[in-house]
Order: sequence, then C-alpha cells, then structure tokens
Amino acid sequence: MPHTLADVLPAVAASFGMAVDNSLDLVTGRDVVVLLIDGLGAELLTRHREVAPTLAGHVATNVNAGFPATTAAGIASLALGAPCATHGIIGYSFAVPDPGGMRLLNALRWRLDSATGPDARTEYPPETVQRGTSRLQDLAAHGVDVHYVVPEYQRRSGLTRAAFRATGILHPAADLDQVCSGIRTVANHSGPGRRFAYAYFPDLDAAGHLYGPGSPQWQDVLAAVDAGIADLLTDLPSTCTLLVTGDHGMIRADTVIDLDSRPALRRDVRLIGGEARVRHVYLERPEGAADVAAVWTGELSGHAQVAGREQVLDEQWFGPAPGPEIRGRIGDLVVVAQGHSVLVCPDREPMESAMIGHHGARTADEQLVPLIVAGGEYLARRS
Repeated sequence: MPHTLADVLPAVAASFGMAVDNSLDLVTGRDVVVLLIDGLGAELLTRHREVAPTLAGHVATNVNAGFPATTAAGIASLALGAPCATHGIIGYSFAVPDPGGMRLLNALRWRLDSATGPDARTEYPPETVQRGTSRLQDLAAHGVDVHYVVPEYQRRSGLTRAAFRATGILHPAADLDQVCSGIRTVANHSGPGRRFAYAYFPDLDAAGHLYGPGSPQWQDVLAAVDAGIADLLTDLPSTCTLLVTGDHGMIRADTVIDLDSRPALRRDVRLIGGEARVRHVYLERPEGAADVAAVWTGELSGHAQVAGREQVLDEQWFGPAPGPEIRGRIGDLVVVAQGHSVLVCPDREPMESAMIGHHGARTADEQLVPLIVAGGEYLARRS
C-alpha cells in the first residue's frame, strides 16, 4: 500500500520510542520539526526543481495526501495519523445534523453554511465533531515537549482544536521569516528533553489559488521557501530532524462548470458541500439517489465521476469502516471532477469560485506530496 500523510506522525512517534507502526522506517534526532507547506505538491516540485533545488534534493519519498486532497482533511489526517473515515473531517465542507435536518460545516474556517458564515465553535464544538486522540497528545503523554510554529489566529481555531488537541508552546509565525525563526528556537536548546514542533506556512497555497500553480507569483513563493529551508539546514543543530511535506498539490482549472446555473443539477438536491474538485451532494430524498446520479452523470459527462454513497464506502475512498456518524457526513452522491474541470457554486462560494488553482480530487498533481527529510534517516530509501 502507498504511504500517506497519515503515516508521518506515527513514524515520528516510533522514532521517539513509542510502540507504534513505523512503516516509513524513519530515524530522527533528539528533536523533530514537521513543517507543512500548504499546497506543496510533489509533481509541482518535480516540474520546478530548478526553482527549489534544496527541497527537491532532499525528497526522501512521495506520499498520498489522502482523499479528498484538501487542507482540512490533510491536516487532520496528519495530526491524527488516520484517514478521513476515522477522524471524520471529510472535506472542505460537509453536512452535520441540525434541528432543521442538516447544515454545512466549513471545516477549514469552522463556520456554518459558507466560509464567511456564523462561527460554529459553540454550536459544533471541534472536540465533539472530531473525537479521536491526536498523535501530538500521544507524544505529550510520552514526555515530549510539544511546540507550534503557526500563525497566531490558528491557536484557537476550530480546525486546530479538532485536529491537534494537545496543549503546547506557541511560537507565532505570520510570515516565512518567523516560521524559520520559530523552528530555530525549538531546535536550539541544551536540555536533555525531547521536543516536537508542528510548523505551518500558507503562502504557496494562496499563490496557487490566486495566480495558478506554476505561475511566476507561485514560483516566487516556492523560491523563497527553498531559500529559507536552505538556511535552516545550515543553522539547525545535528540533534534536530526537519521533515517538510504538503497537504495537497494543485491543478490549474481550464473548464469551469457553474452548478448554480444548471437547474437540473439542483432538482431534489438539498445541500452541496465539499469544494470545486470534490462535491458532496445531499438529497431531499436519498431513496432517489440513482435518478439524481443519472442526471448529474449526463450533465457532467466528461467532466466528473458521480458515485453513490454505498459505492464510495465499498471502495473505501475515505478509508475503511467509518462509524455511523461519519457515514452520515458523506454525500448521498460524491462527485469528483476529472481532468482540469471545476464544479463551482458562486452563489454561496464567490471567493472560491473565482480561484484559478484548485485541489481535492484524485489526480497525481493533487494527491502526491513530498516527504523531505533533513537531519535524519529515511531507511526505506536505502532498501
């Protein structure tokens, strides 16, 4: 089976001496930093290796982001060491129970109905939407000091509370310089205690969404990240292992399909969740799923695959054996864009619908992310 983001932190935990699976055969130093570069796809890095020679030169292997290839799901899979079927953050947005029947929860922003809707943290506490124990909690229980090098706003965000859960020392990082500075602070200590840090940098993803992956603006951000990593590799002590990865790759949209403008696609549909590359479609009458699927298949021929919930569960798109609560979050239909098509809902998602770069689906450009290892050993590479 190919490795996924969910394998990374169990491998880190095993390197700290915990009795968990280390399928990545990772050996680390005293301290470990996992730096997530949002939107760092393996295929994009390979195509632009001349822009990022340091990153490209330290790739130990590529792993799958997991389905769907989107930030909320990827961060949860990384932090929990488990797929979506286990942690339940099954996409950018998905349905949750509501007194009126169901409502969309935007898991990235932790808001209701849309990315700019009401704050959902009181009505849908993150710790109840995602109930599992994170690998960071396991590390803390094992005596490892946990640190976060992330933007200040993420400290109490719904997604942070849902995915990471462990208390830790915050090193606020609003830009790349502060990310690198925070990593240096974590690594440079003389005590015998071991440290783990999760660090995050969002700007590559933002540049890809706004200008397109591979655009000059995107390449400028990638070059800056590479220079920062090159400096880190010079500065970090030998006691620290730096792991760099991404949560997804990205494609440039070439065909935009407006779901709001096609009345046939709204017939018998209650809610449309997910994002432009993977849609959860929730129906007024689930027993009519086959008829609605036929309409969507005809309307989107050549642009999307339409699958019913039972097919998705049987084929384990989100992972094996979700419980009833998580099963209910999966759309009656799951619609996955093909090629470089996107399925937009501009009435509710004006900002997202105007983006040039997108991700979420099952192409290599979206799914594959690099695992970059510096200051440790990736033993499987030598086998």
